[in-house]
Amino acid sequence: MTLKAEAKPSPQMTSKPKTGADLLIELLVEVGVDTIFGYPGGAVLPIYDALYRSNAPFKHVLSRHEQGSIFAAEGYARVTGKPGVVLATSGPGATNLITGITDAKMDSLPLVIFTGQVANHVIGTDAFQESDVLGITTPITKYNYQVKKISDLPRVVNEAFHIATTGRPGPVVIDIPKNISETLSNSSFETDFYLPGYQPTTKPNPLQIVKLSEALGKAKKPVVLAGAGILFSKATDELKEFVEKYELPVVNTLLGLGSFPGSNPLSLGMGGMHGSYTANMALYECDLLINIGARFDDRLTGNLKHFAPNAKVAHIDIDPAEIGKNVPTEIPVVADAKKALQALLKSKISMPKHQEWKEHLQQNKEKYPLWNERSDEAISPQWLLKKIHEITNGDAIVTTDVGQHQMWTAQYYTLDKPHNWASSGGLGSMGFGFPAAIGAQFGRPGELVVSISGDGGFQMNMQELMLLKQWNLPIKVIIMNNSALGMVRQWQESFYDERYSESLLDMNPDFVKLAESYGIRGMKIEQESEVEAALEEIFAYDGPVVADFRIIKFEKVYPMIAPGKGIHEMIGVTK
Repeated sequence: MTLKAEAKPSPQMTSKPKTGADLLIELLVEVGVDTIFGYPGGAVLPIYDALYRSNAPFKHVLSRHEQGSIFAAEGYARVTGKPGVVLATSGPGATNLITGITDAKMDSLPLVIFTGQVANHVIGTDAFQESDVLGITTPITKYNYQVKKISDLPRVVNEAFHIATTGRPGPVVIDIPKNISETLSNSSFETDFYLPGYQPTTKPNPLQIVKLSEALGKAKKPVVLAGAGILFSKATDELKEFVEKYELPVVNTLLGLGSFPGSNPLSLGMGGMHGSYTANMALYECDLLINIGARFDDRLTGNLKHFAPNAKVAHIDIDPAEIGKNVPTEIPVVADAKKALQALLKSKISMPKHQEWKEHLQQNKEKYPLWNERSDEAISPQWLLKKIHEITNGDAIVTTDVGQHQMWTAQYYTLDKPHNWASSGGLGSMGFGFPAAIGAQFGRPGELVVSISGDGGFQMNMQELMLLKQWNLPIKVIIMNNSALGMVRQWQESFYDERYSESLLDMNPDFVKLAESYGIRGMKIEQESEVEAALEEIFAYDGPVVADFRIIKFEKVYPMIAPGKGIHEMIGVTK
């Protein structure tokens, strides 16, 4: 069966000639775009002029750096499920997007990125602000285009949105030469597209569902690994029904947090390098591992020789390239997670005899909980996150940067709802969290958004503070300030004999004055005795707040799997 898009009316331009840029704006309206994150420049001036002249119903958000644009688009995509849209100029505008495009590719986020390009006739001449966008982005996109004729533009735009949002989601780049944006035409063009080489498998093979059903019925130590693919396929209800029906323990990946309620008794927490003891030992000791929508990355598995060594592995994933790539898989199920879970729910499965296993895991939970110590020196970061969870009732949309605070948030801010978590996983991009919160707030404007950052990562994109003032975005920015690149410092302390080479940030700005310079409320909290009152004030305030919390300077993230060690070889499990 070949895939053909539903026929759509072609944009009619019979009243008067319109430019390629005008056509692009019409196409964006047609595909349902409501927000664009962008930054103008010479090669996209025709597009910005068309936007100025149009009555387009979508918002354009002017970031203060192109990286802010694309991280915001990722945050938008993560919490809405809709494609994030970015517009940037040629040359440095396009290259400033590279980190975000790579981040979206690794974390399977649907983005459509429009880059300007020099005119067709000077491409390849090293013209001013020319860069080889196709060559640069080919390895980091799901697909990319360079528009050669205005007549191709409608088809390309529709294809791009389709490719970005179907199968395994990902970023798609459309490079538009300036002469295409300026070309006048009064023709109507075909918007239908036909992609015989792109037909993602969404329905599971029935025989593989039977094999998985039989394996589950025989299992004594089953465990489900729940990844972000469950969120992308909107399969959280099916997952909950499936695991509760068969009383299956669930381990979440970092990006899969929220796909299964963290407070559910069947939840074992996050697995991986900084996962809970119970979760990691479940992955190590299980006899049946059912991976749904996760890719077995190294931060989850640790040393592959010791990952699930006695387990029969079943892997449900819409991307066949991921199955068997890192972990040998006996039961491959290429399918959309929702459709696979629906098939499993209809399948005849004997209730596994795993009472001893469940009791064992419960004992691990009770014996080896996450732990932290308090200090008179400063604020305990773990305790702070518990208090934030308490005051928000766990309902906030939470974005994080990358580092210690990211792991503490994953451990201590229990997520019960899907699509409330945005964090950079595969690429681990510092500077992600704050712009992602901006995108999340635009995507879900009526909801509480909390941006949790370290003092290092926040400084990478703090220029986006102006958007909080400009749009009155009521984001609560929590800076967990330990005057260090915390995770770098932890590794140097643990593995490099405390040689703190360039990881201590002794010259940070005054974040309160910085916030105030943007017209935003700033607060500094230094002692635990001040925390609860400060949080009440922060979350009662009807507007954006930047709060500088001084946390324990040399606190570590535990548990931890050291590099090269197996998933069962954790350090810092107990005090």
